[in-house]
Amino acid sequence: MKRAFSKVASFPRYNKPEIRTEVPGPRSRQLLKEMDMLQETRTINFFMDTAKSQGTYAVDADGNVILDVFGHIASLPLGYNHPALAEAASKPEWLPFLLQRHALGVQPPVEWPKELREALMRVAPKGFSEVLTTCGCGSSANENAFKAAFIWKRARERHGSEPTTKELLTCMHNEAPGSPQKSILSFEKSFHGRTMGCLSATRSKPIHKLDIPAFPWPVCPFPQLSYPLQEHERENREEEDRCLTRVEELIRTHPIPVAGIIVEPIMAEGGDHAATPYFYQQLRRIATNNGIAFIVDEVQTGCGATGKFWAHEYWQLDTPPDMVTFAKKMQVSGFYLKSEFRPAQPYRIYNTWMGDPLRMLQLDVIVNVIEEDNLLTRVFDTGNFTKTALERMSHEIPFLLANVRGSGTFLAFDMPDTMTRDQLLFEMRQKGVQMGGCGDRTIRLRPPLIFSQADANILVETLELVLRNLKTRSSQKESVTSH
Repeated sequence: MKRAFSKVASFPRYNKPEIRTEVPGPRSRQLLKEMDMLQETRTINFFMDTAKSQGTYAVDADGNVILDVFGHIASLPLGYNHPALAEAASKPEWLPFLLQRHALGVQPPVEWPKELREALMRVAPKGFSEVLTTCGCGSSANENAFKAAFIWKRARERHGSEPTTKELLTCMHNEAPGSPQKSILSFEKSFHGRTMGCLSATRSKPIHKLDIPAFPWPVCPFPQLSYPLQEHERENREEEDRCLTRVEELIRTHPIPVAGIIVEPIMAEGGDHAATPYFYQQLRRIATNNGIAFIVDEVQTGCGATGKFWAHEYWQLDTPPDMVTFAKKMQVSGFYLKSEFRPAQPYRIYNTWMGDPLRMLQLDVIVNVIEEDNLLTRVFDTGNFTKTALERMSHEIPFLLANVRGSGTFLAFDMPDTMTRDQLLFEMRQKGVQMGGCGDRTIRLRPPLIFSQADANILVETLELVLRNLKTRSSQKESVTSH
């Protein structure tokens, strides 16, 4: 049963950026100095005044009002300080979950089964009747999905028999047969997290993996499509078939047997790369034919950012994935799984928290608002408007902006090089728009689901202004060089 919340469609407090200082400003720079004595700060753009932030607008420590289309790396579903969440958080039933946190695998609160049904299972992908919550990040979701795949694969190989005494003894020494040689197949440019197993499947940036021991797991090329898609159908199909052939070859020949394949609907950190539905349909077929678990990593794409609640819905699979992982906008992390992937023994996939009741209460409210305010339609419509505007810019200045791609508001485009990309991000921030980068030269958009037509207009107008400035400076530089 849904909780009743007031319907909120707009946030009148801020309707445009207001820039008072450079970003980061004096107060943010002072806080950076203070924090740098305690912790790494080189990735920080600015400090926020979260209490003053509202809707799609972040207010920084210096009072600058910034349109946020990065959304804390795709983890902000309803923007800042949404009234429905504020109203719910003031209710007495939230108080016990603010005062203590349960070890849900041992002593869950009486409300827990209801919250699982009303929050997580209400939005479960088609074909799933079970969910396993983990802790609070996408890495823990993917890491535990890997474990579920390995456990499932070995159970199949035992034909239902219990583990042997030898297996129980040898696993304590990290030796076979108790610690078997199994692998997870992933793709070039993928990012699945920063724990040990997840890093072994991550292939986006060397700095993520440098100096960390890794499992020698197989990696396949991922299709590098040409855009616009409708103008390059033949070559894109050839590219996808090339990659699929390599997947099948590695499954046959890799020295460590493959237990699972993991793929993102859109490879976010590696540069927002995606394939056509055909590729994922064939990948599902390959996994099924080879007795391999098919894991879809929806940590970034889940919870509506592409215009569907789950991005893999666009694939129109005949057979659902075996597991779908989630985190970020969902506020809780975990994975949906088919019943055969539940381990036969308890404690196989386990941690102290096994989720977070407070974040589950948040998710319940978020799902209500998505449904009541028809936010998936908003994402689809606003995303189409934004994508069309980006495509127009790519035709006007293809040497600066190219390869527009994505679904809903989960959009991206490429710049000529890393330096130009980073300069654009900096200048957009000075004009009051926070965006994000990924890959070597890609700009990515990750606004909250409440991102409106008015927000999109501001984004487009500001981007056009900054691109004109970059174009002018580039032309002046070329003129000077030629003389």
